[in-house]
Amino acid sequence: MEGLRWTSLPREERIDFLDTGGTGVLSFATDSGEPPASLPVSYGFYDSDETFYFRLSFPPGTSKREFLDNPVSFVTYRDTADGWRSVVATGTLEELATAHPESVAVQGMWAIDIPTVEIFDRPRDEVEFHDFRLDPDRVTGRKSVPE
Repeated sequence: MEGLRWTSLPREERIDFLDTGGTGVLSFATDSGEPPASLPVSYGFYDSDETFYFRLSFPPGTSKREFLDNPVSFVTYRDTADGWRSVVATGTLEELATAHPESVAVQGMWAIDIPTVEIFDRPRDEVEFHDFRLDPDRVTGRKSVPE
């Protein structure tokens, strides 16, 4: 990666890059000395309050539930016509199942569209899904600098 140069991605460019959603990696903190639990995910992004939404699957035998209350980091990266871009958001997930239908969290969920990725070895209607919101404590972005 010799010669790799980057600069911060300004807020307006970060919002343009995130668009209404895409794919990335969601990582959950684990016990000290253990690697994070990382999952490829689709996300929705609500630009009005800069929050991320995830529809996480819970197939039988998954261990995801044990990490849901842990701090998370979410990373998305993409090569664009102007070079690479990346965004990292950190915080804690909020499950939306018990949120009031008129809450800001649920209203934001209705305003986005999470891309659907079919990766399951069984019909989608046999897999349990739950919706989550990440109202990040911190969001940073980077972009490549032309040489």
